[in-house]
Amino acid sequence: MGDSKVIDYMNYYYTPESKRQYEEKQKAEIVCSMEAAIGGFPDYSPQQWTELMEESGVEKVFFVAWKMFSYWSKTMYADTSIDEVWEVVKLNPNRFVGLAGYNPFRIKESLADIERAVKDYGFKGVYVHIYGFDIPLDERKMYPLYAKCQELDIPVSVQVGYVSEAMPSEHGRPIYLDRIALDFPDLKIIGSHTGWPWEEELISVCVKFDNVYFGVDAHMPRYLNPSVVRYIDSRGKNKVIFGTNGLPWSKVLPQIDDLGLKEESKRKLLYENAVKLFKL
Repeated sequence: MGDSKVIDYMNYYYTPESKRQYEEKQKAEIVCSMEAAIGGFPDYSPQQWTELMEESGVEKVFFVAWKMFSYWSKTMYADTSIDEVWEVVKLNPNRFVGLAGYNPFRIKESLADIERAVKDYGFKGVYVHIYGFDIPLDERKMYPLYAKCQELDIPVSVQVGYVSEAMPSEHGRPIYLDRIALDFPDLKIIGSHTGWPWEEELISVCVKFDNVYFGVDAHMPRYLNPSVVRYIDSRGKNKVIFGTNGLPWSKVLPQIDDLGLKEESKRKLLYENAVKLFKL
């Protein structure tokens, strides 16, 4: 990446034990194709994460306290707590950043956790994986989250597009962000995972609203739709942020170079837009 600085706004921290528990639950599910391709999420130590960041030129990495519900079993599939994330973030707060999660079936507890994560632990936002809960992103159970994030002036990142697990993808259509942005004009919203295969929907909402951003993560850059690459390198250059969703930096970052982006566009994608959006 040369002199380019990098912030990865979308990643996961697993200990060997939490990884074992997660993979045990996966046995009854359809395993995410991305996870399968990389052999599952790593369980690096904080020191190993820091060393990899140094090797790859990554200045900060965001770890999410994600909440994923199983559509088949109707139980929590992933349920990382803010305290688990804080245990690693506090070891290297200049390099590690926390994002809280949200469970729409436990609204009161989730909102209390989000407030504590932001005010006590310095977390910078919230990440939502909606699909297994079997409700759309603009469903009324989601509105307390959006109101809380707007009140706290933190971004909410919502996965949009197709979901690889055994869950209905329809609930993550990017066009649902249209109504949310109308109802919460001061809420900063990130449509993560590119919105594939509905990237044009996500681009349209980002063009319409100043407060909606495009998350370039969870896909190897060589497979990005040409319309996404054009958006990154033109009218979307101030609205795109980079993440990996656990894909290895050693594979992803060289492919960002190969996209042939203007230097300004690449700087904004990899670093500058995230600094501004998350107030880093």
